[in-house]
Amino acid sequence: MLILNFSRKPRNMARITETFRTSPSTLCTLFVFQVSNLATISMAFFVGHLLLISLYQVSVASHRQHLNIRHLPKMSELANLLSQNFSDTETFFHHLNLENVDFWKSRTLNSRSVLGWTWNKTNTSLNYTWPVKRVAEIEGDIILGGLMMVHEREDTQICGPIMPQGGIQALECMLYTIDWVNSQENFLPGVTLGAYILDDCDKDTYGLEQAVDFIKGSIRNIDDSTYRCPDGSSPVIRQKMISGVLGAASSVTSIQVANLLRLFKIPQVSFFSTSPELSNKQRFEYFLRTVPSDTNQAQAMVEIIKILNWTYVSILYEESTYGIKAFNVLEERLAHHNICIAIKEKLTKDSGVASEGVYDKIVRKLLSRQRARGVIIFGSDQEVAGVMRAVKRNNVTGYFSWIGSDGWSARALVFDGNEPQVEGTLSVQPRAHSVDGFDDYFLSLNVKNNRRNPWFVEYWEQYFHCKWPNSTITPYNQNYNKQCSGDEVMTYTNGYESERQLQFVSDAVLSFAYAFRDMHQNLCGGRPGLCQRMNPIDGTELLTYLYKVHFTGLSGDEFQFSKNGDGPARYNIIHFKQVKQGNYQWVRVGEYKNGQLTLNLSQVQFHLHEPHMPPSVCSDPCEKGQAKKFVEGENCCWHCLSCTKYQVLLSETQCVECPLGFLPDNDHEICIAIPELYMRPDSSWAIGALAFSTTGISVTVFVIVVFIRYNDTPVVKASGRELSYVLLAGILMCYGMTYMLVQRPTNFICGAQKTGIGLCFSVVYSALLTKTNRIARIFNAGKRSARRPSFISPKSQLVICGALISVQISITTVWLAFTPPRAIHHHPTREDNHVVCAASINASYMVAFAYPITLTLICTVYAILTRKIPEAFNESKYIGFTMYTTCIIWLAFVPIYFSTAEHVALNVTTMSVAISLSSTVTLVCLFTPKLYILLLHPEKNIRQSMMPQNKHGTLNNTLITTPSATKVESATQSDEYEMSEKLRISRISRATQTPNALPAESQINQADRNVHL
Repeated sequence: MLILNFSRKPRNMARITETFRTSPSTLCTLFVFQVSNLATISMAFFVGHLLLISLYQVSVASHRQHLNIRHLPKMSELANLLSQNFSDTETFFHHLNLENVDFWKSRTLNSRSVLGWTWNKTNTSLNYTWPVKRVAEIEGDIILGGLMMVHEREDTQICGPIMPQGGIQALECMLYTIDWVNSQENFLPGVTLGAYILDDCDKDTYGLEQAVDFIKGSIRNIDDSTYRCPDGSSPVIRQKMISGVLGAASSVTSIQVANLLRLFKIPQVSFFSTSPELSNKQRFEYFLRTVPSDTNQAQAMVEIIKILNWTYVSILYEESTYGIKAFNVLEERLAHHNICIAIKEKLTKDSGVASEGVYDKIVRKLLSRQRARGVIIFGSDQEVAGVMRAVKRNNVTGYFSWIGSDGWSARALVFDGNEPQVEGTLSVQPRAHSVDGFDDYFLSLNVKNNRRNPWFVEYWEQYFHCKWPNSTITPYNQNYNKQCSGDEVMTYTNGYESERQLQFVSDAVLSFAYAFRDMHQNLCGGRPGLCQRMNPIDGTELLTYLYKVHFTGLSGDEFQFSKNGDGPARYNIIHFKQVKQGNYQWVRVGEYKNGQLTLNLSQVQFHLHEPHMPPSVCSDPCEKGQAKKFVEGENCCWHCLSCTKYQVLLSETQCVECPLGFLPDNDHEICIAIPELYMRPDSSWAIGALAFSTTGISVTVFVIVVFIRYNDTPVVKASGRELSYVLLAGILMCYGMTYMLVQRPTNFICGAQKTGIGLCFSVVYSALLTKTNRIARIFNAGKRSARRPSFISPKSQLVICGALISVQISITTVWLAFTPPRAIHHHPTREDNHVVCAASINASYMVAFAYPITLTLICTVYAILTRKIPEAFNESKYIGFTMYTTCIIWLAFVPIYFSTAEHVALNVTTMSVAISLSSTVTLVCLFTPKLYILLLHPEKNIRQSMMPQNKHGTLNNTLITTPSATKVESATQSDEYEMSEKLRISRISRATQTPNALPAESQINQADRNVHL
C-alpha cells in the first residue's frame, strides 16, 4: 500500500486519474492527500489496494519454458518505493515505468503464476496471454453485474477449460432473462436493463479481482469533493455504475465478493451459493440468494440416510467455506440421529487443484472401512469428477453408493464418461424447473449469431472439437485439427445437456427486475425513464425492495426471499440410474419440502441388476436377545453377545436378569410373569381331597345327628356326651381344613390355615386326653381309696378340655402376632412361581403342630397305661388304637410333606389327606361301636350291672367276669353308674388280692356303700 504526498495536489490528482483511464498497464495504487476525514483515508487505502491488483498486467510461460513474468512487487520492493521522495508526478510515473526500473524488470521463474502467462512454444512464434480478460456486455439504463464461472478451475494456470452447464448456460440464461424483461411492455417504462458479466474461473481470489470492476463506478461514493480537475470541475468517472450483482456460483467466491460489495452497498444475489455462512446477515447484509441454505440440504441428506437404514457413512467435502460449513451441519445432524461417520476427508479446492494421486489416496482410505459403503459428497463438480476417476482406476466401480450435493449432481463434468462409477447416486438438488423457452433459445445459438458472449467461441470449439478461424489461442484449442464452419447445430443427440438449475439464475435476474419495477413505481411515479431519485440507484433502498419481491418466475414457480435472504427450501431428490443396458439417466424419485422427505424407493436401484441399495453399517444389527458390546472408540461398531436364559435386554448394551417369578419372552425383550401355581379347587388333586373330606364331614354330621337323636339313652350318656360332642366338633373342623387348603393362598386364607390346623387337632386330642385322663384317674383312685376322684364331672371335664384348647389358642395368637400370615410367591426353581403361605415353605407349621403332637403323645401314654383295665371298660383300648394309628399317619406325613414341597398340588393334598385320615381314624375307632349299638342292637342300649350274678344273687366266684351273653360294655353305663361301677370293681379287684380279706360279696357291698356315700 503506497501513500504518496504531492505538493501540488489538484494537478497531480488530475494527472494520475488520466493515467488510470489511458494507461491500464501502468501500476497505480492510491493517492491520499491531506484530508481530515479518517474514514475517507481508510476507504481510499482499500480501494487503492484493489486497483493495484486489478490493473497490473502479468504474463507467464509454459511449464517447459522459462517464465517471463512481470510480477507483482514484493514487500521489499514496495518498501523501496515508499522510501522514495518524489518531487512531482513525472518522477513518480518514471519510477513506475516497468521497463526502466531494475527491480520491476522481467524475472525468470519456474513457479506457477498468479494472474497470467505467456507461452513461447518451442520452435514457433506462438506467443499469447491466458486467460484473456473478457466482458459480456449489454447496454442499458440500469446495469446488472454478473460473475459467472465460465471456465473451470485449474491448478497449473488461472483458468481451466470452458464449463458448459454451470458456466456458459448460466451466463446465457442471465442474458435470456434480461431480454425477456426488456421485451415486456411497461414492465420498466422507458428503462432497459443492461449487463456487465465477468468470469471468475471458479476461483475466489481471481473472482475477487474481477469483482473490482463492479465497484469502480461507485468510487465516487467515497468523497466527490476530494477530486478536482485543473479547471475546477469534478472528474468524470467513465466506469459504468453497477446497481446489483448476480453471482457468484461458488460459495467461497460469493463470500469474498460479498465482503467487497457491502462496502459500496451494492446488493448481490447468488444463484448457486448455498453455504450456511452466507445466511449471517450481520456479516453479509447485502447478500441474498435464490437457492436455499445448505442447512436444509444437509437435513434432507440425513433423512435419505435414515430411510436407507444406513448408520455408518463416510463424508467427502471440499476444502472451502461451502464444504466445511455443510460438513459441520451434517456432522451435527448425523450425530443427533446416531449415524456414525467412518471416514471424513477434504477435497482440495481453496489451496489449488489436487493431483490424481490425491484422489487415489482418498478412495483407498474409503476402502479401509469397507462396511461404510454409503458416501456423502459435498463438493463441486470438478473435485467430484476427480473422485470418480480414482474409483475407476482403483477398480472399485459399483462398490460405493453416493449421496450427492447440488454442487456436482446432474453435472455432465462428473458423470460424462464416468457413468458406471456415478450409477446409483441419490442427490439433493434445490427444486428447479426448466426456464420456459430457454432450451430452444440456447440451441438456436451459434458462433455467427451470438457475438455478445465473448466466450461462446471457446464453448463452440470445445463442444464440436474444432477450431474457429482466427479465434483466440487457448491452452485447449491447439489440438483441434478440424475447422469450425459455424453451421454446426447443437442437439440433444450430439451431447447437449441442459443445466437443471437455471431457474435460480433466471429468478435472480427477475428479483432485481421486480425490485427495480417496484422502486420505479414508488420513486418515479411510473413515469418513463429514470428519475433523479433512481439515478444513481441507492443500494440500501434497493435491498429493501429486493426483500419484498414476490413473483412467478419463467419456470412457473412462485418466488420470494426468506427473512435471511435465502430462497425457498424446496428440493428434488434425483437419482442416476441405468434405465436399460448402457442408457443412464437422472430421474426424479422424491422431494424434500417443509422439512418432510418423500422418497419413492421402488424407483431407486443401485445397479441395473441389483435393485436394492447396499447396506452401510459397521456392524449388522444384533439378533433378538443379543446385547451390543461396542468396539472401543467406535459408536456404530459392536459385537453381539447373547443374553443368558433368564435375562432380557434392558438397553441395547445391557442384559438384566428377570426378577423371580418372571421369565424372558422368546425375544428376550420383556419379562413375562410365570403363571401362578397353587392348588386349584377344580384340579384332580383337589377334587380327590375334597371328596374324602366331604365324605368325612357327611359321616361326622350323621354321627352328630344320631347322637342328638339318642341323646338321653344310656349309650350316649355313658360315652360322655359333652366330650363326645367336643370331639365330633374337632373332627368336623379337621375335615373342614381341606376346604381352606385347596383355596388360592391369600393373607386371610393363610391366617385361617395357621389357626385352624393346630386348633382342630387340639380340640380332638384335648377331648381324648380328658377322656383317657378321667379313666386313668378313676381306676388309680379306686386302688388307693374309696373316695371319689376330683374333677370327673361333665362340667369339670369340659373345663379341663377347654383349658387344654386355650393353650393352643394362646400359642397361635402369639405366633400370628410375631409372624403375621402372608401369601407369598415361592420359587423352588428359577422357572417356578408357587403361590403359597409363608409358613408352608419352612418348618413354621411345626409351631401349629407342636402342641397337638404333645397332646397326641400324652394320649398315647395314657392309652398304654390304661390298656389292662377290665374288658368291660374297653373304650381306652379304642383310644389307644386311635393314638397308635395317628402316630403312624403323622410319622409318614412329615417326610412326604417336605419332600413334595416343589409339587404344590401333591404337597397340599398330602396335608389335607393326613388331617382327614387322622380325623377318620378317630371317628371310626371311637364312634363305630356306639353307632353299632344305637342303630343295630338297640336292645343293648340299657343300664345294667357290670357284674354277672348267679341265681342266688351272689358272685360266681371272686374273679370278676361277664359272660358274653350278658356282657355290657362301659359305653352302656350312665355317668354316675359308670363311675360307681368302676370304683366298685377296682376295690373288689384289690380285695381279692389282699390276704385275710373279707368275702367278695361283703367287699362289693362295702364298696357300694362307699360309692353311695
